Amino acid sequence: MVAYKSKLVERIHLPSRERRERALEDAGYNVFNLASEEVFIDLLTDSGTGAMSDTQWAALVRGDESYAGSRSFDELESAVEAVMGFSNVVPTHQGRGAENVLYGSLLSDGDVVLNNTHFDTTRAHVANQGAEPVDCPVDVAHDPTADEPFKGNFSLEAARAVVDDVGATRVPLVIQTITNNSAAGQPVSIENTREVAAFADEIDATFVIDACRFAENAAFVARREAEFADTEIDDIAREQLGFADALVMSGKKDGLVNAGGFVATDDETLFERCKQRAILYEGFPTYGGMAGRDVAAMAVGLREAVEEAYITDRIEQVRRLATMLEDAGVPIYTPAGGHAVYLDAGTALSHLPREQFPGQAMVCALYREGGVRGVELGSFAFPDTDRPELVRLAIPRRTYHTEHLEHVVETAATVLEEAESIPGLQLVSEPEMPEIRHFTAELEPLSS
Repeated sequence: MVAYKSKLVERIHLPSRERRERALEDAGYNVFNLASEEVFIDLLTDSGTGAMSDTQWAALVRGDESYAGSRSFDELESAVEAVMGFSNVVPTHQGRGAENVLYGSLLSDGDVVLNNTHFDTTRAHVANQGAEPVDCPVDVAHDPTADEPFKGNFSLEAARAVVDDVGATRVPLVIQTITNNSAAGQPVSIENTREVAAFADEIDATFVIDACRFAENAAFVARREAEFADTEIDDIAREQLGFADALVMSGKKDGLVNAGGFVATDDETLFERCKQRAILYEGFPTYGGMAGRDVAAMAVGLREAVEEAYITDRIEQVRRLATMLEDAGVPIYTPAGGHAVYLDAGTALSHLPREQFPGQAMVCALYREGGVRGVELGSFAFPDTDRPELVRLAIPRRTYHTEHLEHVVETAATVLEEAESIPGLQLVSEPEMPEIRHFTAELEPLSS
């Protein structure tokens, strides 16, 4: 059942194929470099790209723009405590600002950080502190066809092996990302969170949950973890998040806003350290780099994100796209996650070796064919890893309708029909920091 109706619309159009081909070439075959007006259906990310509710727009108008002591911050603080269970909040301009504040307060040169799977900015922020990010996914996480309910889980076996190798004193931080974006948006069970929290306590490490999609994860827990079958979404969220020492949050996901993020913790010492670092990098602790209106809208969005009607519609739309793609014969990562459908480019473009970036080649083909912008999360985005060649189609919240999804499916099916003719790619230029090269690097097609 659809949980909302359109109250504001934006005109979109599909540029001609000739224009799309020219735009792709000018962008260096990197869709991050495309102008939005060149894109028809934009599934590059679900981060800050969704539509806000009328209640959020009303909060936007009422936002308090005071530099210090903002009423909007009080509203955010109240929402975080009610929805997520944490009383101390340090606002930031977005999730990567929160990562800078928190990880800059916790990490030193030579540290090792464990995560079920680091996403790009998380990996970069860890590395930027001189620490080493190590992924600890469960074995089935990188198997696109395995039918398991919680493929996003953190592997305690892998984590213990790292600790045995480097020593517990070098591991001051353990992170669990829910849902696990780099593992195809797969959910994490509360049982696993409970075990990871105990492990972190055992090695005297700070346990952080990356909570940017906490509500989507809670919805999967309600549907797949028997212990919580009859539990409300907000209760599940507080239960899972309550195991953490701190949260890092991008409000641009399950905060349902276009800007903003925060760190939350009940550790008073860590809270003070984060506040001081936030003043240096983000802004005063009651606005944190955001306008007061954005703070107010996020306070409303957090409460809306755990409403059953909203979250059911959200999860079902992603599942619907996955089913339509499967019915069209397009290989995808299964089961579908909470915010995106991940295409299995390694299977779809099996004629391309890994060093020719089959995922990025598929991203380019989707844009060239139908003006659909996705993002590669394989060997191009994550060099020197063994992650599968995936293409993420992230669905902005409350934005697209069934007709848009049908166009995406038709585009992907056509790309699959022409797969053998799609060339591989090679790098032309890339930045010095490999963890974030996919944002700005340029490529060119290899001759057939």
